[in-house]
Amino acid sequence: MKEYTKEEMKQIYGIRRARIAAYLTDNNIGAAVYIDSEEHREPAIPYLTGHNSDAIVIIFSDGYTYLIAWDEILAKKNAYYDKLVPYTRYKNKDIDAVKAILNVGYTHGLNSKVELPPYLTYPQYLHFIDELNNYDCRCTEEGVHTFTVACRIQKDEYEIECLREAARIGDLIVDKIEEKIKDGSIKTEADVALFIERECREQGCERTGFDTLAAGPERSFAIHAFPNYTNAPWPAKGLSILDFGVVYKGYTSDMTITVAKGKLSAEQKKQLELVQKAYDECLKLYKPGHTIHEASKRADYVFSKAKRKMPHTLGHGIGLEIHEFPRVSTRVPADLQFTPGMVLTLEPGLYDETIGGCRLENDVLITKDGNEVLTHSRIIRL
Repeated sequence: MKEYTKEEMKQIYGIRRARIAAYLTDNNIGAAVYIDSEEHREPAIPYLTGHNSDAIVIIFSDGYTYLIAWDEILAKKNAYYDKLVPYTRYKNKDIDAVKAILNVGYTHGLNSKVELPPYLTYPQYLHFIDELNNYDCRCTEEGVHTFTVACRIQKDEYEIECLREAARIGDLIVDKIEEKIKDGSIKTEADVALFIERECREQGCERTGFDTLAAGPERSFAIHAFPNYTNAPWPAKGLSILDFGVVYKGYTSDMTITVAKGKLSAEQKKQLELVQKAYDECLKLYKPGHTIHEASKRADYVFSKAKRKMPHTLGHGIGLEIHEFPRVSTRVPADLQFTPGMVLTLEPGLYDETIGGCRLENDVLITKDGNEVLTHSRIIRL
């Protein structure tokens, strides 16, 4: 992956915050507040500043940005902002911190209108209203926070580079897993899950994107097996599933392989063929000019012709979160199209309590000319 200088990173985060500031100005809002805590993780904070967690960000309509961070040392090393303030100065009380910064930075705002996060509970919101009685506080589902989510749908160059690197490492891990299955060093669900955890750290990743799902033939009927993995044989005779992701500089991959081992029944073979067919046909629709509805309906059509039904959506956006907007589903607006810069999963799957499950999942970047498949999961036949 390309090495970005501090100045380049400063520019990247500055461009993102400038879009928020322009929205605030266009909508006659003085400031926006974002809060990340153990109660609610807010991906807008790493998106806008590069700081990883436990912080408050206040952006004024002129773009001036305060980062109120719990870990001041970490913020100084990694984050981008105009002014850093230690959260401990306010004894980690969000209302006190927000009130103080609004009072200090009010000259940067267009007016006294302040948008608070829509994820505040109603009692929390009332506390903010009481304390910020000099401000015109708003809390809406369709405001600047929703706009921030919309900004994150289309990835910029840096985000795409991070996702490509997460995908590269994920591919490397899959290749090693296939080798270790064949040489007998991976024998159980725990073996493969713990191998992924160690390997992703050795390759420079921060963590796995979510708890790895490893399910042998006795448990692969579940969309998301519970528990996520056990010490049961993996892979064993029949259909086994492995669903995992790795996080590189905050951005996660998401991939699923199915391992088909031994002599399969006609029903198992048919299930594998259907999933592969749905994957191949839907991939052709992951490109500009096609709607998300169209791809989702195509998968449904492939399965319905065989009198089968997929029990989950065809895919979802990925990035700083494992599940981002949009879902690849008929529930999204009918006119929502695939657009360049989107990175989404494509993951058709079928599950049966008797014959087991099969899912094939890769991460796909939408480009101006079509798509680029970032990961290379596959159905492995042994």
